[in-house]
Amino acid sequence: MPQSGFYAKVRRGLPAVIARWLTLGQGDADRLALILAETARVAKLGAPEATPSGATLSAWSRADTGEEIPLWAGRTAVFLLVQMPARPVPADDDEACAWAYCWLRNRADEDYGSAAGALPEHLREPLAAALKAAWTDRQGLRLV
Repeated sequence: MPQSGFYAKVRRGLPAVIARWLTLGQGDADRLALILAETARVAKLGAPEATPSGATLSAWSRADTGEEIPLWAGRTAVFLLVQMPARPVPADDDEACAWAYCWLRNRADEDYGSAAGALPEHLREPLAAALKAAWTDRQGLRLV
């Protein structure tokens, strides 16, 4: 089933998304955890029950799978990473799938072209295949 294969890549890529936020964010892990949770709440990207500790955020970045990482954390990390002047890009296919999935979950695009066109220029090529797979996955889920 293509959706489960894609979503498995998303879950495997989420720790790398969190790790990238920890690496590029300005501040210690506790401060970055606070920024992540507060941004999720303010930008309405999720509703964290509690603000995670820096130790929790660090553990999420090293997780064997992303199953233990709440989606709000990945969605918010991508939201913040996309806006960074450092112009970070995903390092591998799993991370790219996580970025693309979160990008689409953060938006309400009606068609693939508007979702792809809204990506910052530096992410268009690195996310091209993953965004197409994420769009296919999203459309498949709408049919259920």
